[in-house]
Amino acid sequence: MLSRHGAGPGPGGTGGAAPGLREVVLNPGDFCFAGAGTRIRTLLGSCVSIVLWHPSRRVGGMCHYMLPGRSRRRDAEDLRVEDPQVEDLEAEDLDGRYADEAIQLFLREIHRHGTRPGEYQAKILGGGNQFPQATTPASLDVSRDNVDVGLRLLGQHGFVLTGRHFGGTGFRRVAIDLSTGVVQVVHVDRADVGSRS
Repeated sequence: MLSRHGAGPGPGGTGGAAPGLREVVLNPGDFCFAGAGTRIRTLLGSCVSIVLWHPSRRVGGMCHYMLPGRSRRRDAEDLRVEDPQVEDLEAEDLDGRYADEAIQLFLREIHRHGTRPGEYQAKILGGGNQFPQATTPASLDVSRDNVDVGLRLLGQHGFVLTGRHFGGTGFRRVAIDLSTGVVQVVHVDRADVGSRS
């Protein structure tokens, strides 16, 4: 399943993927859930990706969310998993830009495949501080909020967290091959970028 936010094949068809491997590139707010033969990739800054993979079914997906939720809540503790406003949304109304709705997209796909959250390997990636020199009040730290909410939602829904790579500065290139479950992360720290100038 691809979200309505434009996830699609990378430039040039397979975008460097192995022959026969479909490559999907996620932009911020995109969501993809697919099976073996698909590689999903994205580029993260302060945004967060949750990556799921079912080892025996070889299905899984990735989201690329930008904010904890639609409301202006800043505190991860305030984000209720059973938020009726999110639960009542139709699948086509769910928006992958928000962590709580991205989890609902995952849960719908998991149910559609006859599986349960605890059967998946879950990884959370991203949440890098893009402005480390700026003094940001904790109440406005979007990257931290994104990670905190993602961890909380994964735990509350019974996912098994098998990997994490978040925080720090700079950006991350992330990819998963759904045939093997291998997740690749390339982290470029802002300090490394600045020293090359």
